[in-house]
Amino acid sequence: MKLKYEDHDKISIVSIDGDMTTDHIDSFRRTVTERIHKGTRDFVLQIQGMTFIDSAGLESLLWLQEAAAEHLGQIRLVAPEENIRKILEITRLQHQFDMHEEVTDAIRSLR
Repeated sequence: MKLKYEDHDKISIVSIDGDMTTDHIDSFRRTVTERIHKGTRDFVLQIQGMTFIDSAGLESLLWLQEAAAEHLGQIRLVAPEENIRKILEITRLQHQFDMHEEVTDAIRSLR
């Protein structure tokens, strides 16, 4: 999994490429925790490059959602591939996350 991020005031755009699995969760949590400590409240997760997510990855998304909410923030998922959408449906989490096709739409929804 590759992570990149851009901070814009209280919003952090995090791009996730590859598999979000148990092997990579520590890196993800460390990255977003650093953002939270620096004042980030809202997260836009650009996941069109995510190829697979396991239960640990899903748990981390839920964890981030709770951590953001504790700081009055929210998360948005941007451009999930069809297989990621199916995993969210199978786990009944598709309504847990706001999903958008474009980063600009996700950012606009946070304001």
